[in-house]
Amino acid sequence: MSVPKIEAWEKKIAWLVSAILAVMIVLTACLTLHGSFLFDEYLLLALVVGVFPPAVLDYLDYRWKRSIDEHLPDLFRSIVQAQETGMTLPQALEEASKRSYGPLTDELKKMVTKMSWGMPFEKAFRSFGNRVDTALMQRTVPLVIEASRTGGRVDRVFRPMSRFVQSILTAEKKLRAQIRPYVAIVYVAFFVFLFSIIMLFRSFFSQITEFTITGVSLLTPEAIRRLFFHMSILQAFFGGLVAGKMGEGSASAGLKHSVILLAAGYVGLKFFIGSD
Repeated sequence: MSVPKIEAWEKKIAWLVSAILAVMIVLTACLTLHGSFLFDEYLLLALVVGVFPPAVLDYLDYRWKRSIDEHLPDLFRSIVQAQETGMTLPQALEEASKRSYGPLTDELKKMVTKMSWGMPFEKAFRSFGNRVDTALMQRTVPLVIEASRTGGRVDRVFRPMSRFVQSILTAEKKLRAQIRPYVAIVYVAFFVFLFSIIMLFRSFFSQITEFTITGVSLLTPEAIRRLFFHMSILQAFFGGLVAGKMGEGSASAGLKHSVILLAAGYVGLKFFIGSD
């Protein structure tokens, strides 16, 4: 199944709509539920509504760009093989566009169409790189263009470029494998934290009517429950951002981790602590 391309304007609209919905939920909670535990749940709902749609779009965009990068070596090898049979570069690109390279196929067909209209290879390839706009593609485009300007057989450009891209992908795959345990540590740390506050509340705070020092009431079990709830939200949200930064190099990529941890934290606290 092909992953759809997510345009920048779609991300902006998702953020805007999500923010508006989140603000509406917060205002509703402030007007009708202020001071109750249900108020905190509405705030959590507002946070999830505010970040879930952008998180989904960010993940789809990440999958699309990753699929693009993974198919680049196959594309370059196809171009080399076609030119070895005597095809010109436009013919080789047109022949390659008939094959399946995931989401790269549609972008390749657009480039071939522009070249068929008379656009020079350099301009069409640069436009192709701007549309795809992955980090690996931005490194590849200048190298291919500069090498093609030197003249000679362009297939001699794409053959080493295919090996270069493949080596980059292999290095990134190894890096992701090395980083994965650190992302798992974020999840483990959160669930250890969640288990600790649940056990602390059930074994100690739930047994007292109020927490006092020198006769002055400081915290009731209800207030402690809400405090732990707030702590779990902060831990889940920022822990998810850290996981995204470590795993994919972007804090926004951690929004999906934040949503997962927020949901897990809410279910855990709701089930084991509840809200009297």
